[in-house]
Amino acid sequence: MLEQGTISIHTDNIFPIIKKSLYSDHQIFLRELVSNAVDAIQKLKMVSRAGDYAGDIGEPEIELAIDKDNKTLSISDNGIGMTADEVKKYINQVAFSSAEEFIHKYEGKSDQAIIGHFGLGFYSSFMVAQKVEIDTLSYQEGAQAVHWSCDGSPAFTLEDSSRTTRGTTITLSLQGEEEEFLESARIKNLVKTYCDFLPVPIKLEGEVLNKQKAPWRESPSNLSQEDYLEFYRYLYPFQEEPLLWVHLNTDYPFIINGILYFPKMRPDVDVTKGQIKLFCNQVFVSDNCEEIIPQFLMPMRGVIDSSDIPLNVSRSALQGDRTVKRIGDYIAKKVGDRLKELFRDNREQYISAWKDLGTFVKFGVLNDDKFKKQIEDIIVFRTTAKLTEKVAAETPVVEVQSSDGDAWQDVTPSPSAENSTPIAPYTTLKEYLERNKERNENRVFYSTDETTQSTYIELHKNQGLEVLFMDSFIDTHFINFLEREYQDVKFTRVDSDLDNTLLEQDKDKEIVDPNTNKTRSETIKELFEKSLNKPKLNIRTEALKSDDPQGTPPAIVLLPEILRRMREMNAMMQQGTAEFPEDHILLVNTAHPLIQNLANLNQGSIIQGDGQSSTDQLVNLICQHVYDLALMSQKGFDAEGMKSFVERSNEVLTKLTEQASK
Repeated sequence: MLEQGTISIHTDNIFPIIKKSLYSDHQIFLRELVSNAVDAIQKLKMVSRAGDYAGDIGEPEIELAIDKDNKTLSISDNGIGMTADEVKKYINQVAFSSAEEFIHKYEGKSDQAIIGHFGLGFYSSFMVAQKVEIDTLSYQEGAQAVHWSCDGSPAFTLEDSSRTTRGTTITLSLQGEEEEFLESARIKNLVKTYCDFLPVPIKLEGEVLNKQKAPWRESPSNLSQEDYLEFYRYLYPFQEEPLLWVHLNTDYPFIINGILYFPKMRPDVDVTKGQIKLFCNQVFVSDNCEEIIPQFLMPMRGVIDSSDIPLNVSRSALQGDRTVKRIGDYIAKKVGDRLKELFRDNREQYISAWKDLGTFVKFGVLNDDKFKKQIEDIIVFRTTAKLTEKVAAETPVVEVQSSDGDAWQDVTPSPSAENSTPIAPYTTLKEYLERNKERNENRVFYSTDETTQSTYIELHKNQGLEVLFMDSFIDTHFINFLEREYQDVKFTRVDSDLDNTLLEQDKDKEIVDPNTNKTRSETIKELFEKSLNKPKLNIRTEALKSDDPQGTPPAIVLLPEILRRMREMNAMMQQGTAEFPEDHILLVNTAHPLIQNLANLNQGSIIQGDGQSSTDQLVNLICQHVYDLALMSQKGFDAEGMKSFVERSNEVLTKLTEQASK
């Protein structure tokens, strides 16, 4: 026996890490041990290239072996190996990073990455093992192989070994409750999860388990469009193809590599959950980058790989880290730059992708002032205007950020005219205001629901008023933002009030009935007030302008803009649903033939005694029915409301057929 002793624990290094539960997940041990094995192989390559080793380094590989009988799992490499002194220095002194010291020695002599920086590394094995053994032989000429053993206590043994091959084998005698790691399927899954892109073959029973090639570390010029798509399919199987992607590759002012994809958005996707995978020197670290990526970029997918992101700190510390913040700002800027360039150079493709990009672009504008300044002029809205725009059929676009001068390149072939298909027109707000400045006078008409507000949209379209669609779930907040940015512009929802352009302006010419001393509009208003008997309902009578009065609605419900927004805000603060207000407006269209016939029918009704004539009853039912139809464009009926509506409808039809059959 060469030596017995006690492991030296650097409490100032290890205890803060332990307290922050860096290795709360036991399965991390395999990542750490395989990473160390890759380091050992890379170190051998570096000393060989530096001329400090003249031997044959052979084909690098890492071999995993399971012995169910003895309940052991071993990890072997053919890397640099260790001498007895190195074992004492790098193993017995916990949390002493040999990788960092090694890099300083061979700095500038190789482009091979040393993983390192994982802190405890080797000692994570004691989370699953009751005993850990090391059998190692250094590359140094004349080196003696050594065997190290520890049962998890501060005591260890270090003795000579009969090993004859260069490299290191770590053997774990697993604890009883950790025997899941004796199953080959479990080990294969862990290798795929954590070590899939490490540049060394990892074998189990002769089978290579990992892909080895990390596309994000490749030069963009070496990757085809299919390579990018294939990588996306591998990361996110059974998903639709991405819209476009950005290849990041820079080493100043920090090192970061990655490929970020703009996915098609699905209704069931939680945009607050990150899906960008974090790697450190090709070792998988986390399924998301929530502490690194700005929140509005969470819907993006792909990979970020950086050795400048500290991994041995808590999440809260990571969020406050200055370098991490700069990396997040950098990524956001590059995304903004790419969107601006796409808008400028290929607006058709940009518009095609907008229905998926729009939500988180708007979210970014609301939450990141720098990003807002970058892209505020390229936010687009679907419009009712007849614009002549076409968009290329959906072909993913390759966007690359090269390392030369930090310039962007678009390497996607231009779409041909044959695969162009028309789409709904989109416009920026500035374009809308410029196009309508003489007619609208800095007024924006918008719709939040094309289906329920279709009547109002048609009224505006028929009179040449352009309507923007702001119908995504984020637009309720985004409209408030637009009003702050464009303080001289008035935003009006199509169902909040009607522009004078939509109304006939000749009320003064209405004939006054000498018997009642009232105009027909006043008579119709009183008729609806009496029939509906809703004190909080504000009834207005107007003639809607149209070349075809029958094509306009007989009545519409209007919700004053300020009142509606106050109710929506209160509902949001109380985490409820905005109830339909009782004090709304019913605008009765006096130009519609139905309303005119209703007025004539009312004039011909005869009151019998103190009761109502059948005509009177029919008039009241029709007033209620007109109101019901107007309400249906604003809100759905509950069960009781629908039951009453159906009953009234049947009664109206019955009375109409009775009169028709007389």
